[in-house]
Amino acid sequence: MIRDTSAQDRLIAVKPSRKKKLLWAGGAVLGVVVLGFFAPGIARMFSAESSVSASRLAFATVERGPFVRDIAAEGQVVAAVSPTMYATYGGAVTLKVHAGDTVKKGQVLAVIDSPELVNKLAQEESNADAMQVDYMSAEVDARKKSSQMQNAYDSAKIDEETAARDLARYQKAFSLGGVPQMEVDRAKDTLAKAQITLAHAQSDRNLDSDSGNFAIKAKKLAHDRQVLLVQDLQRQVDNLNVRSPVDGQVGQLFIAERATVAKDAQLLSVIDLSALEVEVKVPESFARDLAVGMGGDISGNGNDWKGLVSAISPEVVNGEVAARVRFAGGTPKQLRQNQRLSVRILLDHRENVLTVQRGSFVDESGGAYAYVVRDGMATKTPIRAGESSIDKVEILDGLKEGDNIVISGTDNFKGAQRVVISR
Repeated sequence: MIRDTSAQDRLIAVKPSRKKKLLWAGGAVLGVVVLGFFAPGIARMFSAESSVSASRLAFATVERGPFVRDIAAEGQVVAAVSPTMYATYGGAVTLKVHAGDTVKKGQVLAVIDSPELVNKLAQEESNADAMQVDYMSAEVDARKKSSQMQNAYDSAKIDEETAARDLARYQKAFSLGGVPQMEVDRAKDTLAKAQITLAHAQSDRNLDSDSGNFAIKAKKLAHDRQVLLVQDLQRQVDNLNVRSPVDGQVGQLFIAERATVAKDAQLLSVIDLSALEVEVKVPESFARDLAVGMGGDISGNGNDWKGLVSAISPEVVNGEVAARVRFAGGTPKQLRQNQRLSVRILLDHRENVLTVQRGSFVDESGGAYAYVVRDGMATKTPIRAGESSIDKVEILDGLKEGDNIVISGTDNFKGAQRVVISR
């Protein structure tokens, strides 16, 4: 039988270490302190719906101060008056100027060769001369006939006076017994006949005078109508010389030299350099606040000018509205067509307004809410936004001065009520 070593084993008692006890106690105390310090943050983290890194967001502080609404845009110089010349009649065109030439009002810019129109004018002038001869002949005929009628009237009057004298003699002779009653009666009949002839002569004279006047008037009206036709043709012939309606500069030539064009074809344009304006494109969101007569500032080439909004297009193109700003004083001489200038139009200016930097949060929420950041937690807060400028938004309700809000990147929150902002 093999003997073991159990008789040799003995228990050794281990004394507890004081140092380890102190370490364990200190660790426990530290854990309680740390837990107490981070407990609110941990509680907020568990109450939040999501967490987003601050690097993906943009922040701004709500401030109180002046609020200026304006429109700043780049514009180009355009001519307020830039008439285009058209062909008033078809024909071959001879240009008298070149693009860029300086012209004066009334200067001939182009000549249209139209033999057909010139010949038509000559024919109608000849017809007008013939009608004038007819009119003058009618006057002569009327005077001649009037003279004949007057002669007939005068003869009838003489016959009537002679018959009256004869009747007086016969009556005197009859009273003295010198002639029979029959002669007296015959003298009475002769007088009555002369009186009737005189009355008809007078009536014929009046009728002939009216008839002659009507004939003269008809010939005169026909001649006048022909004269008007000649004047219109003369105007068309004169318009074959295309003249500049303003002092300015030749802009664009739409045809080549000696080109044959149809009636109403574009020939060239003239730019009135004394009436220049600046055309700008305004975002549709600001266009409703824009009005004719608003003041603005125009700058370029180291110069500044005052301007006034002179026109606003009623049409929206690609989300923009075209507006024109004219110079408040005289047009600067150094400007050129299509030159680029900066334009600033003042819409509104108020003091002591609660504002925050403009960001995508306005468009994303429609100005109904914002995420207010406090102690690393973004909380969805209802707000009421007012007017917007290029860089600021007016806050009417829901925020106070000093609040820090998320102005960009709120699409990452996906509409959550509370979001942790991680660093």
